[in-house]
Amino acid sequence: MRYGVIGTGWIAKSFIDGARQICASEFTAVYSRTTESGNKFAAENNIGTVYTDINEFANGDFDAVYIASPNSLHYEQSKLMLENGKHVICEKPITVEPRELRELQTLAEKNGLIYVEAIMYMFNPARNLLKDAVSRIGRITSAHFDFSQLSSKYPAYLRGELPNIFNPKFATGCLMDLGIYCIYAVIDLFGMPEKITACAHFMESGADGSGTATLLYLDKLVTVTYSKLGQDRLGSQIFGDEGTVKIESVSKLVNISLTDNKGKVHEIIGDVPKETLMGYEALGFEHFIENPNDCHYRTMKQRAVQVSDVMKQIREICGIEFR
Repeated sequence: MRYGVIGTGWIAKSFIDGARQICASEFTAVYSRTTESGNKFAAENNIGTVYTDINEFANGDFDAVYIASPNSLHYEQSKLMLENGKHVICEKPITVEPRELRELQTLAEKNGLIYVEAIMYMFNPARNLLKDAVSRIGRITSAHFDFSQLSSKYPAYLRGELPNIFNPKFATGCLMDLGIYCIYAVIDLFGMPEKITACAHFMESGADGSGTATLLYLDKLVTVTYSKLGQDRLGSQIFGDEGTVKIESVSKLVNISLTDNKGKVHEIIGDVPKETLMGYEALGFEHFIENPNDCHYRTMKQRAVQVSDVMKQIREICGIEFR
């Protein structure tokens, strides 16, 4: 598969490394706003062609595009790529607004293209192991999912700078960056909730630095917490009357264990390198291109819409705005 890449950050490099590791994918072009950053990224990642004009890039000689630009650009860049016949795998959140996602899913289907969100959870083989473990702990009445990770950009913010991740005009913030992983797990495991409540703590920039949401079901209550201003050390847990499932990382689905009511710990999966997890995304994406009627692709499109709808509700409840 021949790829073009939009974005020159660390996440783009991780995707390239993972794809080459698992799929032997070919990366032929990169788009950057500046020649300097584009040339540097191309040299470091053995990419032959650099574009600084997005329209010229859209007509480049490659089959698919990996998009890792600021969230606020995902919709317009994905649309341009789909209009020019490119398959698209776009970093989370795939779009800011649910209506944008539905529009682009329709466009992709019309043009016979694959359009999917680059979310590790849904591509990870450990997803099925997690579901099996959850089925073994009896009746579930509560669960808690957390993704709190002290941002590497926080010191710059404290110095008076405004990194993109803390700048609302780029549609970023903690919910969009980290909370989305928790919401994916909740919706995938338990379906859509009956009721949602939520609140957020805002930084001086206007971005949400941390937040919490509760998702009420007829038979259970699920809480979600997320922060870019502190580091989680406990992980996430799902509580059943026959045992508890613990997940160290809800984003990577690593170091998952099941503890039964006798206190015996059963390891489900250990650690997995980040590049391998990114490689699973490329592997799944390329599989969908070859098998567009795959039932998992339909599931992924449905989950993306459901998660986008829930994220929209949480933002409205909390008063999170992008400007």
